[in-house]
Amino acid sequence: MPRTLRLLFIPLIRSTRSRHNLLLENLALHQQLGVLKRRHPQPRFAMPDKLFWLILRRLWPGWKRALILVQPETVVRWHRAGFKLYWSWLSRHRTRVGRRCVSKDLREIIFRMVAENSTWGAPRIHGELKMLGFDISERTVLRWMQRCPRNPEPAKRWATFLSNHREAIAAMDFFTVPTLTFGVLYCFFVIAHDRRRILHFNVTKHPTSAWVVQQLREAFPFDSVPGYLIFDRGAQFNEEVIETIKSFGIKPKRTSFLSPWQNGVAERWVGNCRRDLLDHVIVLNQQHLKRLVIDYIGYYHGDRTHLALAKGTPGGREAANKSSTHSKVVSMPRLGGLHHRYDLAA
Repeated sequence: MPRTLRLLFIPLIRSTRSRHNLLLENLALHQQLGVLKRRHPQPRFAMPDKLFWLILRRLWPGWKRALILVQPETVVRWHRAGFKLYWSWLSRHRTRVGRRCVSKDLREIIFRMVAENSTWGAPRIHGELKMLGFDISERTVLRWMQRCPRNPEPAKRWATFLSNHREAIAAMDFFTVPTLTFGVLYCFFVIAHDRRRILHFNVTKHPTSAWVVQQLREAFPFDSVPGYLIFDRGAQFNEEVIETIKSFGIKPKRTSFLSPWQNGVAERWVGNCRRDLLDHVIVLNQQHLKRLVIDYIGYYHGDRTHLALAKGTPGGREAANKSSTHSKVVSMPRLGGLHHRYDLAA
């Protein structure tokens, strides 16, 4: 029985649906004929015409077959434009969500409290703002405290302190150099902060604390010792080395973990040595490396100018007095021609 009813109703439904499609197609063609009648000078779709096709596109799956005057992509473009206008209209009275914006005046107050009270944390500053009637969270206060502009005065005072005490500061460090046979050599050096002079240099394959102690004895003979010696947390600089440093009357100063910038003078010399020399040669063995670096130290002290020394050299190279505009300039090769020194001809 259900199958029989289905056979009877399906043709009826299909006939109704086909009539519905026929009516929609006739309506679409009639609408386009109306557009053709409004020639000035060529048919154009007005806003009601576009709205008609947008609605018809939603109601009738076969709307593309009835299109004559425009392409289906044009109707889709109209639909997208209408979608944009619709949501722009809905958003004309948009309400702001999320965090409330911290005003510029409130940020200035937070920055002022941080500058005037160096020991205050976020809870203390948040409490003061709460007493002033500001509705702000402690987490927001902490976030703006981290963005507070740094006061340059402490850095200037520290730089002044270092410049006033640089004669009493020295630093030591290791750096590695690969060889032709894929071995590794360890270069040890001690550098003075005052004129960036290399006080001692040596090379070894096996850096031990006992070897470092011997190098320190050679670097600081008699009474020529600095007041402070900076070094990192390498395994070679153990308690035996620290006790030896103290026995010389020097105060040892270890850098913090993963803080090479605290030994910046030594790190800068390593970078200069690599860029000026080691990046351009292949080291054969220990004797070859020691000869190369000793030659470089001579060039570094006597010829190479430094920004930190007002364009002077660690060895105190004197500037020439140019008496004539036609003086001849001669070049003298250094480090096998990698670098040159220039002087006026006699």
